[in-house]
Amino acid sequence: MTKETIGSEKRERLSLKTKIGYGMGDIYGGEAFVIIGAYYLYFLTDVLRINPALAGTVIMISKIWDAITDPLMGILSDRTRTRFGRRRVYFLIGIPLIFISFLLLWYPASFETEAQRFIYALVSYMFFATVITMVMVPYNALAPELTLDYNESINLTSFRMFFSMFSSVLCAVLPLEIVKRFPSVKTGYVTMATFFGLLFAMPFIFTFLTTRERPEFWSSTSKLNFKEDFLEPFKNRSFLMVLFMYLFGFFTMDIVMAILIYFMTYYLGKGGLTNYALGVLLLTEILFIPLWAYIGRRFGKRTAFITSALIWMSAMALSFAIGPKSSTAAILVFSAIVGIGVGGVIVMIYSIFADIPDVDELKTGKRREGTYSGLFTFVRKLSSAAGLFLISNIIALAGYIPPKEEIVDGTVKMVEQAQTPQFILTLRIVFAVLPIGILTLCLIAAVKYPLTRKIHEKLKHLLELKRQKVALEDEWTEEEEKLKKLLIGR
Repeated sequence: MTKETIGSEKRERLSLKTKIGYGMGDIYGGEAFVIIGAYYLYFLTDVLRINPALAGTVIMISKIWDAITDPLMGILSDRTRTRFGRRRVYFLIGIPLIFISFLLLWYPASFETEAQRFIYALVSYMFFATVITMVMVPYNALAPELTLDYNESINLTSFRMFFSMFSSVLCAVLPLEIVKRFPSVKTGYVTMATFFGLLFAMPFIFTFLTTRERPEFWSSTSKLNFKEDFLEPFKNRSFLMVLFMYLFGFFTMDIVMAILIYFMTYYLGKGGLTNYALGVLLLTEILFIPLWAYIGRRFGKRTAFITSALIWMSAMALSFAIGPKSSTAAILVFSAIVGIGVGGVIVMIYSIFADIPDVDELKTGKRREGTYSGLFTFVRKLSSAAGLFLISNIIALAGYIPPKEEIVDGTVKMVEQAQTPQFILTLRIVFAVLPIGILTLCLIAAVKYPLTRKIHEKLKHLLELKRQKVALEDEWTEEEEKLKKLLIGR
């Protein structure tokens, strides 16, 4: 087959059942972080009554643990051999653990001292982090096995993002609504955690039943090699650029999510609208999934990613026009514009990630989806931790005054306190300027990402020839060297 005929081959198609089944798995992976990003710091400071700096420390220590477990889980996933496959067996193991870990995460332990509450929060968060690593690293690694087709990977990601973003709306709107319906805020959080723990755990039954793995990718296992498994991926130019796009994009999202409830409550004076603003943002993400998928298929994944990031940056600049006197409609319109940009970034980054194991196979001759998934999952949780740690320390240094616990009509309630002008100014600057700066770094990485649709078609065909152990003609030998130089670098 000549290079001119590449792209005319029959497209690989996934069944609707497989797309839906796989997509349902991200109800847990993405949406647990929506609740944590939007409400967990607030839960630690205002319900468990832990100092903001200590609350951020809880999350950062857990990420040090993640730094160990995420890559190791990826390597373990690549080396797992069961009758259910390398990845899917962890879905079954994780179902009960997902529920238990999420419930413990939001349990408002009534220890007398702050030190005891700090230790409880740390242990429960580390348990949650371990469980989500065990499930989501294999889940992310499964996508590149389900389809090798450039466009079909966009379609698969679109289904995943639909379920992810639809449940994001629930995770943005329902938690506070559930909490508000109980006289005791502590009872409200336990009920909320029970509901969402079940919502996150149960879909993995369907994900397990409707997906399959590729035994032909199960190369013989090798011993753990620190240099090969942990350091070599960072010498892959394409992976580095995607990693930076992923890190900076989600870091920005986590910062916005963490600061939003404080921005809405203490600057705009409309804390009760926080969950509705988040709901509109996430609902807009869902509505624009088909548009971003079309742009990705028509103009390429990189172009769609850059366009969505620019829209997001423009929206954050508009936040300076919003103030305490702004109408509810204006706030919700702003949220919708942010959602358009965020949605494109999320859909495209996961579509782009599905191509990275192909680049690695070009370099190593192995399929190491688990290794790369472990690194990606680590970066995702690192961005969440770094965002919450950064915001928690910023608000602490800005002079945040936490609510006071008072008895009102026989019920213990948290009474919000007036904040200083310095704190309010800090909120406004962090909410707008910091995201724009980080997204600029995201754009730089996207511009340097080298894997276009045309190049991927060449790469896919070359890999198929090598898997079949076909002797390469001179033109393909030359093409292989060009691809390695472009996609991998030195």
